[in-house]
Formats: sequence, structure tokens, C-alpha cells
Amino acid sequence: MDAKRLGIYLNDHLAGSVGGIELALRTESENRGNPVGRFLAVLIPELRQDQAVLRSVMQALEVKQDPVKGRAAWVFEKLGRVKLNGSLVSYSPLSRLVELEGLCSATDGRLCLWRTLARVSAKDTRLAGFDFEALIARGETQQQALQHLRARAADVAFADEPTPFGAGEPVIANL
Repeated sequence: MDAKRLGIYLNDHLAGSVGGIELALRTESENRGNPVGRFLAVLIPELRQDQAVLRSVMQALEVKQDPVKGRAAWVFEKLGRVKLNGSLVSYSPLSRLVELEGLCSATDGRLCLWRTLARVSAKDTRLAGFDFEALIARGETQQQALQHLRARAADVAFADEPTPFGAGEPVIANL
């Protein structure tokens, strides 16, 4: 196994987790009281747990964390907030949609990470104590909920008449 490439790969995913958690925090703060905010209030601690698992994997594999990548991800997430969303000074339904799409993409990346590490663990006994299958299952459940919220956010963002998010929506399972 090429330790250098694996280290780069893991540090890239660690940086992605930093940006993903920041995006989730922002989205949750702008959506308190609606289904997105309620779901993210549950998701954020799970994202932090996943980040802790990734750090533990890196430690088990003796991969040093690259602090520059983590800081860069944090900065890029903040810069990503500066975009035209149809409203100059406030959060808009388009903001919610784009942020949920970002969280869906981040979850896809996390699922790829866990699947890759499950494959690597078959060859590296240092990863034997990690339950990648459980992480994959949880990520798939998270992805389903995010996709549901993303679809509803698209309906609201492109509706002819302003519609409050979550009006008439059923509560998503596991919340």
C-alpha cells in the first residue's frame, strides 16, 4: 500500500469534513424551526463523530494531519457563502437548496471514504477495529434524508408563490 498517497487521501477527506461541518452549521443556523434545521441538529453531532473516526483511522495508520488543508477548507467554506442567491442581504430559498446540494455531495464523498477504507481494512490489520459497514449504513440513511430535504427545497425555491419551508411536510424518520 502506498502510504504517501493514502495520507494525502485521508487528509483531503479530513479537510472536506471541516468544510462539511461548517456548511452544516451555517445551514442549521439559518433553518432553525423547520425540517432542515431539525435534521441538521441531529446530523451535526454525527458528522463530528465521523470526523473523530477519521482522525482515529489516521492515527492508527500513523498519518500526520495536514493543518494547512483543514484551515484552507474552513476558509473556502466561508468564501463559498459569498454568492448571488437572489437576495442581497438575506438568506433565500435558493441558498437552502444550494447548501443542501453541497451537503449531499459531501455525504457522497464520506460514503466513498468509508467504502474505500472498508476495502483497505481487508489488507491492513490496523483498521480491524473500525466498523466501516456501520458508518456506510448511517451515511446512506443520512443521504436519503438529505435528498428528501433537497427535493423539497427545490420545490420551495422555484415555486411561483412564496412558500414557507416545511409547511405541510411530514417529519422525516429518525429525527
